Amino acid sequence: MEFDDDIDSIESRSTNIDIADAKRTVVELLKALGQDPEREGLKNTPDRVARMYTELLCGYTADPEKIVNGALFDVKYDEMVIVREIEFYSLCEHHMLPFIGRAHVAYIPDGKVLGLSKIPRIVDMYARRLQVQERMTRQIADFLRDLLEPQGVAVVVEAMHLCAMMRGVKKHDARMTTSAMHGAFRANLATRQEFLENIARGSRPLQF
Repeated sequence: MEFDDDIDSIESRSTNIDIADAKRTVVELLKALGQDPEREGLKNTPDRVARMYTELLCGYTADPEKIVNGALFDVKYDEMVIVREIEFYSLCEHHMLPFIGRAHVAYIPDGKVLGLSKIPRIVDMYARRLQVQERMTRQIADFLRDLLEPQGVAVVVEAMHLCAMMRGVKKHDARMTTSAMHGAFRANLATRQEFLENIARGSRPLQF
């Protein structure tokens, strides 16, 4: 069975990946695994894999200024803003296997709010890299803190890691949760608890 890869959309992405070199490397990897890169089914695999990583790792060259695109608005609102259940996928940098999950993001404005669609795009920018979940969580929180200068920022990320599900301990239902808190969310227990209760309310079970 042949699959039509969306090559145009992938090639249009800004990337620092050398596709030709990546293709050669995949050929050598297939040989090292005892496979014939010229056999039916593998002939186009090096090209597909190289272009796939162009898409999966495009977060390295994403431009934060273009992502935000001026969508910062002056407001007098100073209550909590929460964007829940932002789905993402990323690649574990240890085994280059996917981890997939959801991010929950909150902030308390101090004169500025960010356009709603921008927060999922910011999550995506940091997810589309070779990552560890702890660092990704912190990067999202730090970016929003520096961009908005709010009273506080909170990020909770929950994910399932294929490196734990497919190899090693083979714990199929294991989930990892990480958090990063700044400002009022770190200093004020009631504020933090309000956020955690909000994201727990009506939350769907995380699954593949």
